[in-house]
Amino acid sequence: MDVIERVLSSTRAELSTRELGRVVSVGPGVARVRGLLGVQAEELVSLHGGLLGLAYNLDPDEVGVVLLGAGAELAAGSFVHRTGRILDMPVGAELVGRVVDALGHPLDELGPVRTRERRPVERPSPPILHRAPVTRPLQTGLKVIDALLPIGRGQRELILGDRQTGKTAIALDTILNQRGRNVVCVYCGIGQRSSAVAEFLTHLRRHDALSYSIVVVASGDEPPGVQYIAPYAATTMAEYFMERGRDVLIVYDDLTRHARAYRELSLLMRRPPGREAYPGDIFYVHSRLLERATQLRAERGGGSLTALPIAETQSENISAYIPTNLISITDGQIVLSPQQFRKGVLPAVNVGRSVSRVGGKAQLPCYRAVAGELRLSYAQFEELEVFARFGTRLDEASVTTLERGRRVREVFQQLQYQPMPVAEQVAVLLAASEGLLNPVPVDQVAEVERAIRTSVTDELPEVCRRMESGEPLGDEDRAELLRVIRSVLAAIAEPAP
Repeated sequence: MDVIERVLSSTRAELSTRELGRVVSVGPGVARVRGLLGVQAEELVSLHGGLLGLAYNLDPDEVGVVLLGAGAELAAGSFVHRTGRILDMPVGAELVGRVVDALGHPLDELGPVRTRERRPVERPSPPILHRAPVTRPLQTGLKVIDALLPIGRGQRELILGDRQTGKTAIALDTILNQRGRNVVCVYCGIGQRSSAVAEFLTHLRRHDALSYSIVVVASGDEPPGVQYIAPYAATTMAEYFMERGRDVLIVYDDLTRHARAYRELSLLMRRPPGREAYPGDIFYVHSRLLERATQLRAERGGGSLTALPIAETQSENISAYIPTNLISITDGQIVLSPQQFRKGVLPAVNVGRSVSRVGGKAQLPCYRAVAGELRLSYAQFEELEVFARFGTRLDEASVTTLERGRRVREVFQQLQYQPMPVAEQVAVLLAASEGLLNPVPVDQVAEVERAIRTSVTDELPEVCRRMESGEPLGDEDRAELLRVIRSVLAAIAEPAP
């Protein structure tokens, strides 16, 4: 008895209050709840079996809750209680090299993610006074993009194209090219097949790119609520590094599926539909996401967040609702052509319809010295090639333009998983812009290109270093490059003894 009395006397019961509600109805990925009078917008609520939900619609009589998990066991009459937490996400360096879901739970076999900090998923974008101009390049390693459609650190460049035209391949090559460049990469897969995500992870591991990357996955079999919050969660993880002065690249793959998930949620919540049944705030859904990508001022750490959103088109219709919205939000778009893809012209970039509205100011000077006229001449070649298909007799100048354009197109082609260093790109582009490849048969351009790249790297290491460091291409450097290129072409042209 003495022991019991002693325990009772030392025990202090603490009373706490919890606001409880009840589920009124359950739908696919959503639930309606009554009784949570004090719940906040986007507050997490706990439902039956530990299932979490997001308070989304705050109506006078009930709350519309977005389910953040499978609600198969949820039924009308179940209790719901508030957590007092706004939806947040673990952030920190511990996430690098990990594969997580949209709630920060690990999907790999490396154990739990132990971070010291959590941040809200929905955060305001940096104000204008905290932003700096985009002046530094983010190299993709792809000649056609780095030369004609350059991307700057802090830019938002949209990747548009039909299904199976290589959109994810461009993003993957860009991530692979950041190896050794002190850039943290975040890949957010939204509504993708699990097999496609597994293949993407395989390539990251094979090329040792997962060591500087974070992969956030909300696959197509996840509830629409999880797919909806995934890009915001990934951006929160990326902002942690940006605010500490790091350069970050984030890929949203893709925002078309994200828009469909949000449309599904909105219709289930009985929000009024608009054009193509999308709710009226679909533009704001993506603008408040992409506006978080920026280049911060030096006094704010000088970090940057570069966004590569991906969107799917149908029959190359870039004037559809979601692509049009994203084009108006971003700083340019890379449009992929299914016709070029079927011809084997990879990456299948449609240069005439693509644009980068910021990256030219951030492009390395050596590119401007060799690729200044390539974009215009290549666009003229594409128009002339279409005209020449009608069998029209062409003058000598037009024939020369066609022959040169075909070789430039061969130069722009590039194998996947093989991003190219700056110096090698510049050497090959210089050979094309100077017309030195014109005598080379089209089917031998790739072989000549490999020889030029090898020779420039071996014979001119100091020139390569200066180009990589951002120094302009001087007359002496240009002359040295041309000397090496001509010697390669002369060696190839010599008949075998």
